[in-house]
Amino acid sequence: MAAPMQMQCNLSPSSSRSLPLHRLSPSHLRLATVRCCVSTTTTISADPLPRFTSLSAFAPATVANLGPGFDFLGCAVDSLGDTVTITIDPASPPGSLSISSITSDLPSTSRLSRDPHVNCAGIAALSVMRALRVRSVALSLTLHKGLPLGSGLGSSAASAAAAAVAVNELFGGPLSLSDLVLAGLESEEKVSGYHADNVGPAIMGGFVLIRSYEPLELLRLDFPEEKELVFVLVSPEFEAPTSKMRAALPAEIGMKDHVKNSSQAAALVAAVLQGNVRLLGSAVSSDVIVEPTRAPLIPGMAGVKRAALEAGATGCTISGAGPTVVALTDCEEKGNYIGERMIEAFLSQGKLKAKATVSRLDRVGARVVSKSS
Repeated sequence: MAAPMQMQCNLSPSSSRSLPLHRLSPSHLRLATVRCCVSTTTTISADPLPRFTSLSAFAPATVANLGPGFDFLGCAVDSLGDTVTITIDPASPPGSLSISSITSDLPSTSRLSRDPHVNCAGIAALSVMRALRVRSVALSLTLHKGLPLGSGLGSSAASAAAAAVAVNELFGGPLSLSDLVLAGLESEEKVSGYHADNVGPAIMGGFVLIRSYEPLELLRLDFPEEKELVFVLVSPEFEAPTSKMRAALPAEIGMKDHVKNSSQAAALVAAVLQGNVRLLGSAVSSDVIVEPTRAPLIPGMAGVKRAALEAGATGCTISGAGPTVVALTDCEEKGNYIGERMIEAFLSQGKLKAKATVSRLDRVGARVVSKSS
């Protein structure tokens, strides 16, 4: 009988140096490619023994689209994210996964399901368990949500990324970075749609370009370490479900708009690699396809963007599907000032209270934060 077909991904860096999972050095590659393909073989031994009794992983918030990069560009930002703890559960049937608790200070997360086949963290954890062929032990998952639902900050992707990394590292980390991206993408497909511009950077860190979906191929774009890049994330008290925001998108676009967005997306990639914050902001602000259709659905969006640019931001756009609005600058002090002006604009233009978070690029992505033997 032929071996069953399994998904396998390979990390193919652009030089002979490797990118160890979650152990990136300051001099890591400017470009690295994750390619995913169908394979009949796997190098993972069946049913590995756990290395720890409990392990926690954190995954950061992400900003998807970045203006003209709809569904193919995203980046990870620090300060915000979700944490998943995976624990050996001797009371449950071997090979099973249960979600024991979901905690948060955010009211919107109270409706999250504890069914691991429905919850985004559970789906990703189960995917990794299948990849590892875990059969001899049961696992229990706890999720702490630091990100609100429907915020445009990659809430589901952060949960999935943290869960995938936590299960993998509990068993010694045998899966590759690209295997984890696939596990996270399986969760995203079931929860919010088949797009990797949140889960890619949530797992890989930094800026990520999705070059292809069939087959899946992701490129890591490294913003120079010596350059300052600050994100001002302003989230109003308003939920924008991804499904509703996707329904607003145009079915067709004109050639002129296609050319404009393509050129701006290319400029955005060049700006990231050069560390040019002014060019990056200009490109981020120049989407003529997605933002114009979604902005009217976010009360006060036009005024908030105008306030950010007038306050000195190099660029401003909707983060993901919104309603969070992201502005870019090159210093934290400027970021605080820009955030204040954006909050004021949300209140005066959209009649919405809002909260600002000033963040930097998260270059690492999902990582272990604690473990117990």
